[in-house]
Amino acid sequence: MGSTGHLLVTGAGPKLLALARTRLAELEALWSRFRPDSELCRLNASLGQWVTLSPPTVAVVRRAVRAWEVTGGLFDPTVLPALEAAGYTRSFASPAPEPSSFAAPARAPGCAGIEIEDDRVRLPVGVRLDLGGIGKGYAADLLTEELLAAGAQGACVNLGGDVRAAGSPPGADAWVIAVEDEARPGTDLAWLALAEGAVATSTRLRRRWRRGSEEVHHLIDPADGTPADTPVATVTVVAAETHWAEVLAKAALIAGPAAGAVLLEAHGVAGLLVTEDGTALRVGPWERYERWIPSCGGTSPAPAG
Repeated sequence: MGSTGHLLVTGAGPKLLALARTRLAELEALWSRFRPDSELCRLNASLGQWVTLSPPTVAVVRRAVRAWEVTGGLFDPTVLPALEAAGYTRSFASPAPEPSSFAAPARAPGCAGIEIEDDRVRLPVGVRLDLGGIGKGYAADLLTEELLAAGAQGACVNLGGDVRAAGSPPGADAWVIAVEDEARPGTDLAWLALAEGAVATSTRLRRRWRRGSEEVHHLIDPADGTPADTPVATVTVVAAETHWAEVLAKAALIAGPAAGAVLLEAHGVAGLLVTEDGTALRVGPWERYERWIPSCGGTSPAPAG
């Protein structure tokens, strides 16, 4: 998934942490579009045929299709051709995308024709999926649930800034999660306190590269197949599950400040939208989780312990 991961587990030993690392590697091998032997790449090359897939892959595809439905297409996993047209043809764990040749952008075809039956999926001819907007979140959800089922008392899984926390935190009554200020790397935009739940951030400030003479980013507007032209720089969402927080953060950013706030309110989640001029808009029950927001006013928390 091209991101760093951090695990904090209570009531578990090194063996459980080792199993968690193995599980993350397995999910990466299943869902990466940059690994030719992944299940996702096999599905994308299927040319309209049914493909039998592992349970985690079927589950994440189901959730991606559902996310497309409930966001009115703002989240769309079929934007892969548009991502490639913009130059996002290799993992950010590798050298930056090459600016040599680019195809014309194209409107995303959408998920209406995708069929899922038991352990099989069929994509319409010409449809290819990118799970980058949901895969990290769903992996965090899976891993957290599996750690607790294996005997951990508590778990906090952070995959590239998408966080799921559940169970007992170490020496506290809540998990405290720092949200990085994407406009000022190394500083925090917010500190949130969750008894359990998930936090995910979508930003157009991080994964950027040159496309000819212009700078572009990886958040594609499905309506026209180009990097989203929006004044919103960053959206952070608090929800019950990480993949859902990830989906809604991305959809709200693409929608823009007003429509994005309406979207988050409609789904009953907490959110913080920050525009490129630094204006912050709190949405829903955000203040329920807010412990400190240095960039938006507030008081620094007392030192832990």
